[in-house]
Amino acid sequence: MNDLRLDFPATGRNSQAICDVLSSYLTGKTGDVLEIGSGSGQHALYFANNFPLLTFWPTDIEPHHLASIDAWQTEIGLTNLRPAKSLDALRAHWGLGLKGMAPETGLAAIICINVIHISPWALAEQLLQRAAHHLGADGFLYFYGPYKRGGKHTTESNARFDLSLKAKDPAWGVRDIEEVEKIAAENGLLLRHIIEMPANNFSLVLTR
Repeated sequence: MNDLRLDFPATGRNSQAICDVLSSYLTGKTGDVLEIGSGSGQHALYFANNFPLLTFWPTDIEPHHLASIDAWQTEIGLTNLRPAKSLDALRAHWGLGLKGMAPETGLAAIICINVIHISPWALAEQLLQRAAHHLGADGFLYFYGPYKRGGKHTTESNARFDLSLKAKDPAWGVRDIEEVEKIAAENGLLLRHIIEMPANNFSLVLTR
């Protein structure tokens, strides 16, 4: 593309499968949905188009991602997709990144797709802690990506992927579902559903 819009092939491939899972939890709901690590913005655009009663707030830390998100919004013009916000999820307090979002009722959902394996584990810990604080009473936290189960990779390809991630940054890596569940429980969240997804990925749904 010649403009600021980024086009991530993996995002295009998994958008419908993720949307199918989210539909069980978001259909008919109103409120605000925060996305952490929105990347190109294609997921936020897809979800906003499929769940028109909800308001989607895409966030990212990378300036070129923020520019892409806003460029997609300018091109499509969905009224329930808010401008991209810069948000460092590692910060102890998300502060201005949440200004204007569900100040009293809490968020309907927090969505985090393909993020915690390309970030330090501290980001997952911080995200689980902040989710417990910002979610509404019936809100949920959604993770998508590759995961280990019981400390073991589910496929050889995921094991190779894990090695490639650690070669780029030793703090990165495919996370263990049980470790996510443990930190979630410490913050008052319960891992309600584990859903196997295409391409050796999982959807995790956590609630209060």
